[in-house]
Amino acid sequence: MTTYAVTGATGHLGRLVVQELLSRGVPAADVVAIARTPEKAADLAELGAQVREGDYDRPETLTTALAGVQRLLLVSGSEPGARVKQHTAVIDAAKAAGVERIAYTSILNADDTTNPLAGEHQATEQVLRASGVPVTLLRNGWYTENYTARLAEFVERGEIVGATGDGKVSAAPRADYAGAAAAALLADDAAAADGAAAPVVVHELGGSAFTFTELAATISDVTGAPVAYRDLTVEAFAADLQQAGLDAGTAGFVAGIDASIAAGDLQTDSDDLDRLLGRPTVPLADVVRAARG
Repeated sequence: MTTYAVTGATGHLGRLVVQELLSRGVPAADVVAIARTPEKAADLAELGAQVREGDYDRPETLTTALAGVQRLLLVSGSEPGARVKQHTAVIDAAKAAGVERIAYTSILNADDTTNPLAGEHQATEQVLRASGVPVTLLRNGWYTENYTARLAEFVERGEIVGATGDGKVSAAPRADYAGAAAAALLADDAAAADGAAAPVVVHELGGSAFTFTELAATISDVTGAPVAYRDLTVEAFAADLQQAGLDAGTAGFVAGIDASIAAGDLQTDSDDLDRLLGRPTVPLADVVRAARG
């Protein structure tokens, strides 16, 4: 039997992937939920999954966490600036443990993007390619929840402010990306021939694309409250964010993400997400409707 492991199992995405594996019929005893704080995974333990301690910053915990694992989902860390070191520790431990395939949650269009978040993902992809372990790169687009989490704010203000121009975002809900990750882990990807480099499978993942003007219109339609999109230059948006309380560095970083959206870096025409799911992704309006409650 194949044993599957998911890091970051108490996070929003990792928990969903563990649940998805179980719902797809993987025996609970063959699912390992790796968490920095195992106590937070009590619900997964109740479902029968093995819960093991694994801390990206404590490599000694990773060797034990990955013992007996054949396929691993490495969910990217949440600490900018520390992620390459953290991810490398997991990759090294996985290789030492004999893991047969590593899937990694990277960023959409990682080969050619100006997104300021991309650097650590690109570096991690390089480490994975050099590891000699077969790899599946799950290049995730934005979560629709990035926007629906701010639904009350948008409705109260009556506007969404940004610097995205006519750029589109190929977003999908977290659950769709979790379903795709589970499908990728379960896929029978071909192994490398003797003497050949370990295979790398790349999935560019995103849902139906929308502009921020379309996002605002959808929120208006669903909630009945008028919401408009107000577009600024990148510099003006950064200044606006500073006036709202962000420091200059953070404001510039956030505005830089909007600039990358304007450049098309978070849009894809790939149907990889639909294919892995075996169905279309959940439409924007449905996600907004669910968030409204």
